[in-house]
Amino acid sequence: MHQGFVPVAGQTGSRILANIVYDPFTDKEQNGAYASGDLLVHYQTPLIDGNDVFMEFKTGEFTNIKHWQVQTWGERKFSWVNGQLVQQWEFTGDWKPVPFSVDKDGPGWEPVYHGVLTSAALVVPGFGGTIWKLDRDTGAVLGHFNPFPAVDPNTYAVGPLSADKQGNIYYNVMQLDTSGNDPWAVDVPNSWLVKVTVGGQARAVPWSTLVPGAPAPTDKCIWRYSTTSLPWPVLGADGTPAPPISLTCGSQRPPVNTAPAIGADGTIYNISRASFDDYYGYLIAINKDLTPKWASSMRNRFHDGCGTPFLPATGAVGGCRAGTPFGVSPPDGLPGSGRVLDDSTSAPVVAPDGSIYYGAYTRYNYAQGHLMRWSSTGQYLDTAAPWGGFQFGWDVTPAIFSFTAANGTSTFAVITKENHYGDVGSYCNDAKICPPDRTANNPAYPEEYFMSSLTPDLQINWRWQNTNTMSCQRNADGSLSCTSDHPFGFEWCVNAPAIDVNGTVFSNSEDGNLYEIDRNGHLVNLVFTNLAIGAAYTPLSIGPDGKIYTQNDGRMFVIGN
Repeated sequence: MHQGFVPVAGQTGSRILANIVYDPFTDKEQNGAYASGDLLVHYQTPLIDGNDVFMEFKTGEFTNIKHWQVQTWGERKFSWVNGQLVQQWEFTGDWKPVPFSVDKDGPGWEPVYHGVLTSAALVVPGFGGTIWKLDRDTGAVLGHFNPFPAVDPNTYAVGPLSADKQGNIYYNVMQLDTSGNDPWAVDVPNSWLVKVTVGGQARAVPWSTLVPGAPAPTDKCIWRYSTTSLPWPVLGADGTPAPPISLTCGSQRPPVNTAPAIGADGTIYNISRASFDDYYGYLIAINKDLTPKWASSMRNRFHDGCGTPFLPATGAVGGCRAGTPFGVSPPDGLPGSGRVLDDSTSAPVVAPDGSIYYGAYTRYNYAQGHLMRWSSTGQYLDTAAPWGGFQFGWDVTPAIFSFTAANGTSTFAVITKENHYGDVGSYCNDAKICPPDRTANNPAYPEEYFMSSLTPDLQINWRWQNTNTMSCQRNADGSLSCTSDHPFGFEWCVNAPAIDVNGTVFSNSEDGNLYEIDRNGHLVNLVFTNLAIGAAYTPLSIGPDGKIYTQNDGRMFVIGN
């Protein structure tokens, strides 16, 4: 269900109990014109059971971000022995990620390698859309499963593996056409949802059967206006928004970094997008027998564009074109749409009431995206009235905290980061039309960074703001060197916060700190790990004894009492 909750109390101590390198290439990964000092790599969540910890590692070589496939990925098991986290075994795998993309479609951040832990085994992705089943105690191979007639080097397991309560494995697979120079410039030949049963039966269901009602691959899909037509939206002679550019849709397929979610009744929830147009995304529900249950579009769900409190005034610098109708999204003059980007690790989350949450991307609100909610029957729940969704959703898988309200009823809170990004124009990248200094251009909606608790219908319970201005790094002698260079604080670099039994939220930030915030939105503790660094969003875990497993700069830190 991906709820991020554990039924134990997290340790709130400040001791770093372990510091383990799993990515030895972080210095190289931050170099180059594309990375520009940031660590644009997605990493696995530490998988924990009892005294055992399973974590990915990388080896091989690294040349540059555009050739990440030359690396090698694998899994290591660690166990706590006499207070030390000791490696027990390692498995070097054959999985390869999809290639880097220079286009609007495909990944520009290194895709995630992510296994899943069941009661019987550790299961990790393999080459050509296969998976490996490993003995948890020894790392020995228990099985290698291929749902296809042969191993195809152009077929990729994409996104984390998921498991249901019985131990059946579900994952997404994508095939690329590499006959030309750029596989992202042509349509995908095939995609699949794969199920491997506990007994080892592997079945791949064509993705095209799972998204009923979606446009056909050769249909035209609405995209956006040309960047030569700013400010947006373009208006016709009658003052209504003009039609934007249309593209060939391309086939529906899974995004590169999304994991399926499994509901309590066995329903599988997944995310789909058009290959050539990320404005055509869907939340899809699939029956246990892998037949389609329903598909719900993310298009035209939001009403928080032009003239609303989330953008500068219409006609002003940074705002929409003068005369634009209220509420439409600047890029297309329509109600805003949830977009599905390949760099996002957002996954669907099934709440205790059966509703489903997903964090989609939108560029027109300072690239903050939107958190969306559906019923278990596929109805879009437009409950964040009157806007259609919560004004943050980019690359986040929210956590769920269930509790009993004061009136005795059962309810839950939705915990999410809420980054109000700076150094980004309101809805475009033209510095004159959309100035990147957000706070100066739009002081009523400035650059700020919150960890937020929401009601089930996406209203705010509380926010805790990161106001730290100091970039620090740990020196060889353990001391810190710091510079005040973030006047508006640091963004939260977590894609999935963790919550303990008391409702305490644990989350990492780009300032290098692990933050611990209680269920009422008050800071309990913070612990500095290693380095303030701009990074792709990383998850963290809580062990059964309450130890916190967090990540920073390619290292797994274990923090506790």
